[in-house]
Amino acid sequence: MSRRNSIVKSLTEKLKLIDGNQPYTTNLFNNAYPYLKFWDEVKDFPAIYATAGSETREYLLSDFTWGHLNIALKIYCKGEDSQQLLENLLEDVEQVIHDNRQLTYDAVNNYQTTEILITSIVTDEGLLQPYAVGEINLQVRYALM
Repeated sequence: MSRRNSIVKSLTEKLKLIDGNQPYTTNLFNNAYPYLKFWDEVKDFPAIYATAGSETREYLLSDFTWGHLNIALKIYCKGEDSQQLLENLLEDVEQVIHDNRQLTYDAVNNYQTTEILITSIVTDEGLLQPYAVGEINLQVRYALM
């Protein structure tokens, strides 16, 4: 499995920790997946779908290389107060990102990310009521060596 796919898969495993117990307010019911689905294809709510996007490289001395991988998290909620459900889930996702900025994505080779940063958060602003759709864009830095 490529490093890109391994990072996305490991991140979605961490997102499955959102179970409604402290410090989280939402129960995700393990609905976090390392692939993309659009809101009209989603059957179980709430749900998060992660996909790797563009990647840049930063070449340094001594054959050291940083990879900067963009990941998009598509977040889907449904309910009477779907916007509040979405806001709660967005905060829970932020907590997971904060707690896992250095994420081990390959335990065999001891590969881990150096940092994971949130670059943007966007929502549908209530246009899809009773659904709510949000997107969190991340930048993941990891060593390629």
